Order: sequence, then C-alpha cells, then structure tokens
Amino acid sequence: MKRTSRDIRTANRYGVLRQIIAHSPTSRQELAAATGLSIATVATLVGELLDLGMLTEVGFEDSAGGRPRGLVAVDASGGALIGVDIAETYVRVELFDLALDVLARADEAMRPGEIRPEQVVGHVASAVGSVVAQAGIEGARVLGVGVSVPGQVDREAGVCEYAPNWDWHDVPLLDLLAEHLAYPLYLDNPLRACAVAELWFGAARGRGDAVVVNLGTGVGAGLVLGGGLHRGVGNSAGEWGHTTLVLDGRPCHCGNHGCVETYVGAPGIMLNLRESSPDSPLLHPEDQTATIDALARAVADGDPVAVEVVRDTARYLGAAIADLVNLLNPEVVVLSSWVAATLGEPLLREVRDAVARRALKRPLAATEIVLSPIPTDPVCLGAATFALEGTLNSAGSRASKLAKPAKPAKPSTSAKPAKSEGSPEPADGRAGGARRTASTRSRTAPPA
Repeated sequence: MKRTSRDIRTANRYGVLRQIIAHSPTSRQELAAATGLSIATVATLVGELLDLGMLTEVGFEDSAGGRPRGLVAVDASGGALIGVDIAETYVRVELFDLALDVLARADEAMRPGEIRPEQVVGHVASAVGSVVAQAGIEGARVLGVGVSVPGQVDREAGVCEYAPNWDWHDVPLLDLLAEHLAYPLYLDNPLRACAVAELWFGAARGRGDAVVVNLGTGVGAGLVLGGGLHRGVGNSAGEWGHTTLVLDGRPCHCGNHGCVETYVGAPGIMLNLRESSPDSPLLHPEDQTATIDALARAVADGDPVAVEVVRDTARYLGAAIADLVNLLNPEVVVLSSWVAATLGEPLLREVRDAVARRALKRPLAATEIVLSPIPTDPVCLGAATFALEGTLNSAGSRASKLAKPAKPAKPSTSAKPAKSEGSPEPADGRAGGARRTASTRSRTAPPA
C-alpha cells in the first residue's frame, strides 16, 4: 500500500521521538544525524512535539566554534501510556510515563477454562483501572492503551481474527474493551510487541536484522528485518510456532500436527516432562507456571530429570531456531517471554549448543543468541509503544487537548519546514510506525 504524506510525517515524528526517548537529552543536530532527516524537518517535528507537551527544552550544549545548541528531552509527565499483555494464563497491565518508565503494574490470573472474550475483557478492564488508580493520574492524561492478544489480529479493525489456543474466531476485541475503557485503544499481538521492545530497549537495539523468539504458552517469532518491524502483507508474519517440526507429531490447537509450539511452549514442556517421568513431583498438571517454576528450581539443584527435560526441550527449540538462522541470517536471536525468563541460562546454554549442531556455519557465525535483557514485561512495553504510535498519528487533532501553557521562545525551532517530508526513514526509526497506524476505538477520557 502506497504511503501518503501524512503516513510519512507520522513515521518521521515517531522516529524522532523514539530517538529522543533513547538518548535524552539531545540536540536537533544530533537528531538529524541519527534519523537522516534534514535539520529543518527535525526542527519542525521537534516543535510539534514540544507543542504537544511530549518534549521539554532542557538547556544548551557547546558546539565546536558555533552557537550553543539547544537540548530537548522527553517530558515524562506529559502523559501516560498503558500496555496490556493478554496471555493464555494471565493478564498483565503496566502504566508508563512518556519516557517509558513503569509507574504501576497489575496482574490478574486467568483460571483454566476462563477463555470467553467477555471474561478476558473483564480482567483487562479491572487491571487497567488498578494501574490508573495506583499511579494517581488523571484519566485525561492517559494518551492510549496498547493491547497485545495472542494469535492473528486485524489492527485496523481491532479484531482478533484467530487465537488457536482459545479457539477464538473474529472476536471484535477493541469494541468489547471500548464498552469498559474510555481511552484510545490499539491492538496487535505479542510477537510484534516483543520485537519492538527489543528494538527500542533490548538486545535488538542498533541491529538491522533480529529474531525475537516468544516462549510462553504459545510460541512465535517477532521479526526485525532491515531495521524495521516486519509484519507481512496481512500482519501475520512470525507464526513460526505453527511451522512443522515433527512430521505426524503431536496434535496442535491450530489443527496441524508436529508444530514447534507443541514441543517448546509451556504445555509442550509439560508433556516433555510427563513423557520423561510420568509421576514426577515437578509436574503440576493444571498449572503451567508452577510446573515451569519447579523445573527451573530443580535444574538449579541438579535434578537429573529436570536437566534432561530442559535438554530435550532445547534440542527441539534449537532445531527450530537453526531454521530461522539459516533462513533469515539475523544478527541476534533473542529468547523472550516468561518461559525463557524462568528457565534462563540453563535453557540458553543448551539452545546454543543445539543450534550450533544444526545451523549452517556461515549464518551461525554472524548470529548471537541471548536472553532478553528487558527487566519489565516486554509485551507490555511493546504494547505501550503501539499506543504511542497511535497518539502521534492523531497528534493534529489532539494538539489542543494536550498542549501546555506557552513556553519560552525556542530559537532553534524557527527554521522553515523542509519542502518535502519524504526522506527515507533510517533503520532505527521505523519500528512500529513505518506502516499505516493501528485502528483506534476512543471515547472521551473519564474525569479524574
């Protein structure tokens, strides 16, 4: 789809703000060098972000032989963003300031069988209300809520088209949430959320090509190609968990047999344990989290059954990751989400060994395999960036609402706008905003 001038302007605004979040404080000259945009275009975009209350002037720095350069930084108090991680066993919600620092968090467990859309929506609404109350912010300062839901989603329509683990088909999730939440809402899935989180703040930062392997109840791969998030033509790229690993293998919720997910997702690991030791006290049949936690503790204690189960899981996972290494030749493969975080270094060591046995030497030599370094929930963090992207897309209509009292004149933003906003975006400025923005369901935010 051909991008319009508005799309390009939004993407450039998003890239500039992203650079400032990563490198505050910074000058307009540094922003122009980092983004590849003209100084005039950067000055215009910075001026818009200042008017929106998202940035603030923070002084000057000396320049070699010239006038001091004005510095800008994110105004962390200029608004709040909410990221929602809907998983098969829990709902987690985090509230961020504009610097994307966590201000509040809420978790809600979902009981086995609690999979109806209205049940999930109820948990999300409750957790969102909790973080807003914890943070003590006015509802009007919440700029948006990014929602991540497993499966394939239609961002524009706000619909979860297919979630195999719940047998959801064409669930109008944002419309259902809009009945309970009076904020702008933006939808995507955890593969994209994890990839953007790593691209902005994690192991994929500064990398042109990366794969973020999401290991939870479900499994998938977020793809960063050419410095930007790769969605595919229908926003369904990365469904690596539903590629065939074992012909005529274990049945999968998607209807296939032998999918990657059935061997390395949390239920698959539980089955690996059951096959290895049917009566193992490590197995909690109705509780994925308890089982993975027990495995991690047992591996640390040197339990031979646990060590063997993690080794077997890594053997399957390594074979599947080797395919990604051979196919995509990435700079880094990041093991992310709660299963990877819980099993940690023992899983990582075994995976590295398994990949080394199967991947071609040349692409493997260029690939680093690491655990996600992000200390918070990467899905919530990535989902919050989707809300930020949506906010910037609608910045023109929201400007009067968000604008703060007039600030002192900003001499360095007086340059005339560039004649064209069509400069190609740099590799590090395209993460979530390089394509048309997500659909939004919004109502007037509630009073404090």
